[in-house]
Amino acid sequence: MSTSHADAVTFSDLSRNPRAVAERAARLGRVRVTHRDAPDFYLTAADREEERDRTLATASRLFLALIKHDPTARALVIAMPEVFPWVRHLSAPELRAFTLELVEALSDAAELDVDATTQEVIEGWRATARIKADPAHYAEARKSTSGDFGPVEVSI
Repeated sequence: MSTSHADAVTFSDLSRNPRAVAERAARLGRVRVTHRDAPDFYLTAADREEERDRTLATASRLFLALIKHDPTARALVIAMPEVFPWVRHLSAPELRAFTLELVEALSDAAELDVDATTQEVIEGWRATARIKADPAHYAEARKSTSGDFGPVEVSI
């Protein structure tokens, strides 16, 4: 769900008139609070957010149950190209691995409030598909390497 600019207020609006902004958020469901020097955030009612959490948990449990009763995840694997068209560049085992990782990440988001993992899984597999979509890049990526390439820099 996206919020239009009409559903946005500035941080200054919130600090000047918090009651009006809170009433607007309650009426609309949520309001985007823009901030010139920081990331935007949403102001939403707790019961609405809790309902979204329950919805995600229900969907996650449904996907986990499907996989439990069908270890090949056939139904989900069949649906994946409609959601992620780029999966056509993945092999059948890669597509099943992506499906399982995604369902596990969705479960973590629902049950453990770990939201970043879902997008990391999607982006990782999208990067794999991107490399495989370009035969020259894929051939280069498959070449053997040897030796020490030096220290690895980790950004956090």
